[in-house]
Amino acid sequence: MRSPILIHKLIAVTSFLILSTVLFFLLYNTYELKNQHYAVEERTVLDQEYQRYISNDKLFPGGAKILDEYVYRNIGELERLYTTDKAQFDSLGRRVCDSAFAALRKANTMDSVLEVIKKKHHLERDLQYTLRALLLDIRFNSNQYINLYDFRKADGPSSRIGGTLEEVNNQNLITALTVSAPNNYSYRFGFSLNVDTPNRFITILRQMMPAFSLALFSILSVVIIYYITFRNWLRQKKLSEMKSDFINSITHEFHTPLAAIIVANRTLSRISPSDNVSPLTEVINRQAGRLKKLIAQTLDITTLNKVTVQKETHSLHALLDEILLDYRLKLTGTNVQLSLVKGAGKDEVMADQFWFTTILLNILDNAIKYNDQSYKEIQVSTHNDKKNIILRIADNGVGMNAETQRMVFEKFYRREPQVSVGLGLGLYYVKQAIDAHNWKISVESTPGAGSAFIITIPIL
Repeated sequence: MRSPILIHKLIAVTSFLILSTVLFFLLYNTYELKNQHYAVEERTVLDQEYQRYISNDKLFPGGAKILDEYVYRNIGELERLYTTDKAQFDSLGRRVCDSAFAALRKANTMDSVLEVIKKKHHLERDLQYTLRALLLDIRFNSNQYINLYDFRKADGPSSRIGGTLEEVNNQNLITALTVSAPNNYSYRFGFSLNVDTPNRFITILRQMMPAFSLALFSILSVVIIYYITFRNWLRQKKLSEMKSDFINSITHEFHTPLAAIIVANRTLSRISPSDNVSPLTEVINRQAGRLKKLIAQTLDITTLNKVTVQKETHSLHALLDEILLDYRLKLTGTNVQLSLVKGAGKDEVMADQFWFTTILLNILDNAIKYNDQSYKEIQVSTHNDKKNIILRIADNGVGMNAETQRMVFEKFYRREPQVSVGLGLGLYYVKQAIDAHNWKISVESTPGAGSAFIITIPIL
């Protein structure tokens, strides 16, 4: 038992991990998509307005004047050192950049520019920015630019000119420009502006909350449904095993007294072989054999939930004579009249004798059980049509309404008025046996006027 349970658990855990992984990647991709398209309209507005403010300028309004002052003031000395002392050239270049960037930081007007843009376009978000210098190259009297500063070099001054935005990436980049002049003794300057909200990650998560909640709800639902199903399966498995154990136990208990009855009957037949005793011992032997087979068949139908038949060629009339002979012994001293009318000319059929006996006895038992007449009549009759022999068992009992006729072959169904005994399995077994033979059965009944069960059996 533990091996199938372990396999189920492993499958469940593996499926849960796969489902969780798929949902994680879906959520992650959703986050990345929202991150890429976050505040697209605001970024477009900021880009257009910022470029309008720095038209013919650098970094911020007035930034070009500061850069020009520091670069052009030192460009002659930089040219001399570039051809005579490369180390001094590099040192002077760093000092020029440090001084220029320090002056730009002090004169930074980007805070006021950003506030004007926000008010003009009614941008309600709390925005932070970072203004950075990316590149500074100079050119003397040739087309070759000589690098003084590159923000990617660790030994240079800080590239940040203004702003408090810490995380700088492509998602919050507003613009990146490189401005140059075509004439000699000029410079090329690159810079960028990044603008973002300080709580971008939290804001995107809030936007994703419906999708995240739905994913979490789906996973929890699957887990709960599986847990309930698995628990019910274990319970049903346990009940099935208990039922099988009970059936095996009770079958064994039935066999013990039954074997004693069979042995005692054989002994009785040998001790008293008289004409009066012999028919009775034959009945006992026949019914004991039937009871033994009934126990085995009950075990089969309970465990397999179907009837297995072994068909043989029989005379239906001979079967009826034998069955009714035994049944009349049971009716001795009662007010039940049981008659047989053999109207069929052809009566050879393929049938399982045991299950045919079960069919007939259960119908006869019901005919007596559901009959409140002072004199009970049951008539078993046969007749032929073109291809079949029709077996009809009619009684003068209480009858059935349409609802009862529809439900009468259902398992555990007991029609009204209920009697004190019975589990509602008799006619269920009848229907199972009829279906196993590929026969047909129908009911004709009127409340208060009796019932008739009609069985249609193909003839050979």
